Amino acid sequence: MASSSATDGNTTSAFFYGTLMVPEVVYTVCYNVKNVPRSISKQHTFNPAILHGYSRHRVADADYPGIIADKAGENNTVFGMLVTGLTKANLKKLDYFEGDQYERREVKVKLLEKVGNAQGEGNIEGEERTAQVYIFNDENALEKREWDFEEFRRDKLHKWTRAGFVFKDCDPDHPAVVAVEKREEAEN
Repeated sequence: MASSSATDGNTTSAFFYGTLMVPEVVYTVCYNVKNVPRSISKQHTFNPAILHGYSRHRVADADYPGIIADKAGENNTVFGMLVTGLTKANLKKLDYFEGDQYERREVKVKLLEKVGNAQGEGNIEGEERTAQVYIFNDENALEKREWDFEEFRRDKLHKWTRAGFVFKDCDPDHPAVVAVEKREEAEN
């Protein structure tokens, strides 16, 4: 299985496992409009993928989830979307959107050639890709139960695709931490 870089020239791939699995939410965050011109939408692909070694949970009192690395002995997977064609400007807006509750890291995900049921039964994994992902920082703020994508689509999605809505609580002075930057600071 081939592995490709998270960056391809001037663009990056990211694995989204929550609200950003919906193209209209990505477009709202990155371009401040849910329906982008075709020239913009053609720059991005949205492919089903799986991330091994993590579990997804609801964030307490929030519409969105967080993921954390598995504890010893667990072998969880997280279903999501691998989104390609993200620019540095897109990543900057995504870092602001995610905020300091998250740390952006590089991970390996597997594209899904076939998507199974909600429990992942019937998934057929394909090519491995490198991608950016946002890891939740405070395990104590996560509920024990899995975040429900279908519940989000049915009950909450309409709020997340209004221009300006998603940036209401975003603070450019407190973006997500990028793991690489964190390592560089520790070395100095």
